[in-house]
Amino acid sequence: MSRESLEARAEKTLRDTDAYRVPVAIEAVARRLNLTMEAAALGENVSGMLVVKGGRGAIGYNSAHARVRQRFTISHEIAHYLLHAKKSEKAQLFIDRHVAFRRDEKSSTGVDHDEVEANQFGAALLMPRGLVQQEIQRHDLNLDDEEAISLLAKRFHVSTAAMSNRLANLRMLR
Repeated sequence: MSRESLEARAEKTLRDTDAYRVPVAIEAVARRLNLTMEAAALGENVSGMLVVKGGRGAIGYNSAHARVRQRFTISHEIAHYLLHAKKSEKAQLFIDRHVAFRRDEKSSTGVDHDEVEANQFGAALLMPRGLVQQEIQRHDLNLDDEEAISLLAKRFHVSTAAMSNRLANLRMLR
């Protein structure tokens, strides 16, 4: 799926679940998609997982991770559910590992297409382009200023790194 169609589908998902506002209530989005969620001790290398069976899904996210990380994990698992899960009786499992600086060859080259797509869609769910632009204008932010990016991250309840990546991917940073 192209980046533009991912952006459009993420925005449509937010509007359909009545969650198109800052900050996005990602748990409400999951509930409105009939996904159950549970925080669990998943160990230090697993951020989250999604189990899908018969069109129903359950998200597990790491209870030890920071709240901003948990929010991104939930949005990433929603992306797998909407984009990659097959509607069948056969159970499917998506496990997402958190390897901060020791990325494997596949993830660093970005060849695991489903993971790249789930990250892009997850980011678009938490930080929709239109709402990001609206907040930049509302607060008259200069994106050359780190404090501005930090303020945006706080408004959207995401990490500064996630916001910086999102702004770069939206080509809003110089």
